[in-house]
Amino acid sequence: MTRRSVSVPTNDTTADAARLRPFTLPNVVTVARLALVPLFCWLALGLDELYSAAWVLAVLGATDWVDGYLARRLGQVSLVGKVLDPVADRVAIGTAIITVLILGLEPTWFVVVVLAREALVTVGTMGLAMSTLPRLDVRWAGKAGTFGLYLTFPMMITANSDIDQTARDIFGGLAWFTGAGGLVLGWYAVVQYVLDVRNVQRHTHEPEGESA
Repeated sequence: MTRRSVSVPTNDTTADAARLRPFTLPNVVTVARLALVPLFCWLALGLDELYSAAWVLAVLGATDWVDGYLARRLGQVSLVGKVLDPVADRVAIGTAIITVLILGLEPTWFVVVVLAREALVTVGTMGLAMSTLPRLDVRWAGKAGTFGLYLTFPMMITANSDIDQTARDIFGGLAWFTGAGGLVLGWYAVVQYVLDVRNVQRHTHEPEGESA
């Protein structure tokens, strides 16, 4: 026996408008976090104030959860925020990677592996934003991996700043620990996202009303 599923249209235009509106408090927080990126570059590359630059990057990473929390708490989850938040993470991490590469603070292979992952996620995010496919929910592994890298680069920069040798050794060791964890979780999340996209595409192209 063949059953045909019937979809009932909704008139919840208010909810749709809320998801589309760009000017929400969480999105303002995301933009404010993005504004710290040029400050970080100026301190690290312009003034050679590595310790201060590390603190700015640390604040940028520590506030990574704030916009998402506010969006859920205030009921202001929007499509703009779902795209803007991961893009802001990619811009921040990408800038930190390039800065560290310019300053020669990390091995080239580590920087290349991290940069490849960030570039892949950025292209994927932009591709989904321009497609008709539903937006994918953020995976915990991706957020945890990003957070690990947010910890890694400030500590690596601090380990090369004007502090005593003992502190340098401690920050350097912690940076490698969080960096390794961030890389593993980050690439695991990439695999998850690829599988999510395949599942969405498969369900999108399935014929409707053909359930047994």
